[in-house]
Amino acid sequence: MLAATAFILLAVFALRAQPSNVSTSNENTLTIEEPQGEIYSFGKNVIVRGNAKGVLVFGGDAVIEGAVDGDVAAIGGSIIQKETASISGDVIIFGGAYRPESKTPLRNPEKETIVFAVFEEDFRRFAQNPSQLFSPSFSLGFLTQRVLLLLFWFVISLVLTTITPGAISRAVVRFQLSALKVFAFGSVGFVVLIGVVMSSLSYLPNYVYTIVVLMAFALLLLSFVFGRVALQVSVGKQIQKRFLPENKHSETLALLLGAFVWTVLLSIPYLWIFALIVLTAASLGLVLTARSKNSWQKT
Repeated sequence: MLAATAFILLAVFALRAQPSNVSTSNENTLTIEEPQGEIYSFGKNVIVRGNAKGVLVFGGDAVIEGAVDGDVAAIGGSIIQKETASISGDVIIFGGAYRPESKTPLRNPEKETIVFAVFEEDFRRFAQNPSQLFSPSFSLGFLTQRVLLLLFWFVISLVLTTITPGAISRAVVRFQLSALKVFAFGSVGFVVLIGVVMSSLSYLPNYVYTIVVLMAFALLLLSFVFGRVALQVSVGKQIQKRFLPENKHSETLALLLGAFVWTVLLSIPYLWIFALIVLTAASLGLVLTARSKNSWQKT
């Protein structure tokens, strides 16, 4: 999910980027001599020797030797600021470090430095070989990760069904009565949400845009957790209903079966993409239709 989010952020920056004069010094490094606008790179290190409006590097390091008027961001890499270089905007790093050569780097004191030093190698591998995101290699580590994910979602399901049994039950019924309507609501809601985020990026100030992005991310995250638990319960009950005698039915077993099925679906190469789309749309649809009453009832 983090890799997919980072890829979306990269696409947003790429759409906004302006043409630049770029010369390739070697296979893994881009040298920016006289850029005209924003610079973005995927899977390569970037050296900025001239002036740039902004820099985004995914899966590599950003070496600033000249001047950057806006923000500098690195996902899966570090930002190195040379002694005579200047950065007027924020410094944002996911999976790396900020390493200025000067004790007092040339920065705008009103700007911030945000560093999340996690998943650096994962982002680098993804940037160098994007296909591994769609078709991960099977290994002992992969199998262990999936077992841990199964246990994680089983525990989350137990907690949510214990805390909010009514909400989960209504969501399950709502999905079973009209799965297509739920999926349609979720799909439209997701498109509208992305449109709002993109519009705020273009027309709103940075601090307002940041709030909008955080709210959208929180909505997607919470709806995904709630929706996945509801779908796990729904799938688990259907399996019990079809393959187990009634005296063997159990809420705990239903949660475990549902978590197992969705973990397997989200682990199959290429197929997991479609499973994730269905799961995300259905989850958001369940949240958006949570206040509906009579329209979801059948006599």
